[in-house]
Amino acid sequence: MTKTMTDGPILPQILKFSIPLLLGNIVQQTYNMMDAVIVGRSLGANALGAVGATSSVQFLVLGLCIGMCVGFAVPVAQRFGAGDHADMRRFIYNSYILTGISMLIITTVTALLCSPILHVLRTPDQIFHETYLYLLIIFLGIPATLSYNLLSSILRAVGDSTTPFIFLVISACLNIFLDLFCILILHLGVPGAALATITSQAVSAVLCFLYMRKKYPILSIRPEERYFDKKKAGKLLYMALPMGLQFSITAIGSMVMQSANNSLGSLYTSAFSASLRIKQMAMCPFDAIASAVSTFVGQNYGARKRERIKRGILEGASAGVVYGIAIGLVLIFFGRDLSTLFLSDKGGVTARILDASALFLKCSGFFYWSLGILNVVRLAVQALGYSNLAIFSGVIEMAARSVMALCFAPAYGFIVICFTDQAAWITATIYSSLICAYVVRKKLSFTS
Repeated sequence: MTKTMTDGPILPQILKFSIPLLLGNIVQQTYNMMDAVIVGRSLGANALGAVGATSSVQFLVLGLCIGMCVGFAVPVAQRFGAGDHADMRRFIYNSYILTGISMLIITTVTALLCSPILHVLRTPDQIFHETYLYLLIIFLGIPATLSYNLLSSILRAVGDSTTPFIFLVISACLNIFLDLFCILILHLGVPGAALATITSQAVSAVLCFLYMRKKYPILSIRPEERYFDKKKAGKLLYMALPMGLQFSITAIGSMVMQSANNSLGSLYTSAFSASLRIKQMAMCPFDAIASAVSTFVGQNYGARKRERIKRGILEGASAGVVYGIAIGLVLIFFGRDLSTLFLSDKGGVTARILDASALFLKCSGFFYWSLGILNVVRLAVQALGYSNLAIFSGVIEMAARSVMALCFAPAYGFIVICFTDQAAWITATIYSSLICAYVVRKKLSFTS
């Protein structure tokens, strides 16, 4: 059931592997979107703002978790590509230990800092209480998030992108049911949406674990392999921490951006929330293609096939650019129509929210092509073992967003927020592309 990508046509392999990843990302965003749709249409614009007001800090914390899990899987993919399954399992066991420690630390710290975080984000007073409850529940569910993402990353490292998708579909259906049950039947309001989300993620993690134990003997840890190895733990952390920090550093810029947007008032907080859900859905194929390229590069690095690595990066980035142009046109011309998924167009304040959301999506649509390059080259550098270089891509994004939000948004308002992401994307794309070219040409010592 495992699959190597060290021989055969490159682009078809990448696209085939990316399809379950894409469908999984879409499912993930769908049940995130359903929170917003059900909350916005059932509880109103302020409740929608409460769900969306913490999106950047969620990206910071959950991005750290997801990035670390992806990083833990890089040595697994490399050892699998090299055919050293015993060493691969030792890396897996040590990743379990490190993930357990991370669960305890991250959950405790974030739960205690919930209120200060919301004050830093300048969350409007009228939605502060519900926003706090929503965010606290999400943070308490971090163990479920870490568990699912680690297990799914390990499965993808050995070539299985389908199984995590199947369990995610089951989880998404459960999430939608629980959203409706908690909000419409139990009347739990915004916190009910958070409870539905973390419960669904926990179910995904449990199913993934049980399936791996039953169907993947290659991943079953032998008794002699169950020991803490300082060298392997060090290598795992060397890969995972920069990848996790890259997500988090990028998110700090998004927090600054969201704080500047929240200070403009609840109207723009709700508009940002609606447009953000659409943006995240539109970005799913970028993430899927980049993740497929990452696994492809990791396996071929283990197999010492430099030319396949180069071609895989180029062909993956080209596919991302083509998609970026297409989805950009959709957002430019149909952004307002898409925003009506979250709020009914009844005129008045609601119409102004939809207009602001449409403006945000239109402005970003012209630059989506850059994400097709950025995501692929950044994850490729990480898969080659140079997470320490890739992390500066996140620093650049943070700096660009912070400068735009702090220096220009107070004077020029929401229009600056509409162009803040693009400034980050373009600068990070330039840096990451240069670093990727440098690593592939100068740092890979093998030639075959």
